[in-house]
Parts: sequence; structure tokens; C-alpha cells
Amino acid sequence: MAVTLNLLSTALLLLTCAVGVTVSVNRCPNCGSTAVPYPLSTGPSCGDQNYKIRCDARSLVFDTLNNTYPITSINRFNQRLVIQPASLVPNTCVTTDLRFEGVQLNSSLPFNITSSNTVMFLNCTDSILRSPLDCSSNGLCHEYVNESSRAAACEASPICCTFKAGGGATAYAIRARETGCRAYTSFVNLQSDLPVNRWPEPGMELQW
Repeated sequence: MAVTLNLLSTALLLLTCAVGVTVSVNRCPNCGSTAVPYPLSTGPSCGDQNYKIRCDARSLVFDTLNNTYPITSINRFNQRLVIQPASLVPNTCVTTDLRFEGVQLNSSLPFNITSSNTVMFLNCTDSILRSPLDCSSNGLCHEYVNESSRAAACEASPICCTFKAGGGATAYAIRARETGCRAYTSFVNLQSDLPVNRWPEPGMELQW
């Protein structure tokens, strides 16, 4: 009996070591000083190929269907990462990714936009008023435009709207369009009762 137990213990130890080695081999190397947790993949020989991101000049980036955004943080425990949304073209209320129609994820991949994002559409046409968004004159987006120097150029565009992203039509896309809203920004876990100067840097959270 003792021999059998010893054999079983040895087999279990070897199996545990083998699993540990497999995970270690599959995890991608750091990108600069940033760890790349499994299953995220920065190359064909590591991670899971369905979870591709890129290491570009020692910085992580995320490719959407038609554009690329810097990754500002990764939380491996809750399987979320934050990308930096497009900025405004200087002295305009137009985002730099307008020609790509904003953020568009591949819905066949395991990434989607979380409901932790508070998104503001800026420089909108009247057509947006038919949507179920908060486009009121005292909404958060107006507060942001009036109090933030980075959105000062949007003061001349009176229609802007706020909504919580994630789920339905916004699980895979935050669109910027000439016929809708020409700019947008996003904040993760925004505490709306804080003054604008205490809001976090813009970010858009994705989960896998």
C-alpha cells in the first residue's frame, strides 16, 4: 500500500510540474516592463492565438478591426485591459479615429467593451437626439466640455450625449461618424459626483 501511495504521489507531482511548465512556456515574455498574462498573446509561439495583442517598441497595443490603440493597463485577475481612446484633433471637436468610425472590435474574438465605461459622444448632429442617450443640457458631457481644457473646442458644438457602454450594440463598437457624432471620449469607473479636474485620464475598458 505504501509503495502504491508513493507511486501516486510521484505521478501527481510530475503532472503538476508538467502543467506548470506548459503554462510557463505558453505565457508570452514581458513587453518592456509590462507583464503579458496568459492567455494574451504577442506572438505565434506564446499565449492563446485568439487573444492577440501586440508589443510595439516595448509598449503594448490593441488592434481593432481598422485601427490601433495603446494599452494603458492590464488586470489579469478580472481579465480586463484598458486602452487609450483616440484624442481630439488639435483645436477641433473631432477624434483622430473619425476616418475609422471609432472603436470597432471583432465580435468573433473574445474581447468586448465592459459596462464600466462612461462614454461621451461629442459634436453630434440632431439625429442623435432620437437615441435613448442622455443628451440633456445639464448632462455629464456638457460638464466635461465646460470644465475640461482638452475639450474646449467642443463648446461650439452644443449637442453631446452620455451613456454607459457595454451590452447590446455597444459591446463591440463605439462609433464616431460624420452623420452622428464626430468625437467621443470614455472614462473607466467614473465617479460622476467628482469635479471634472479630479476625473481619471480617458480610458476604455475591455474584457476577455
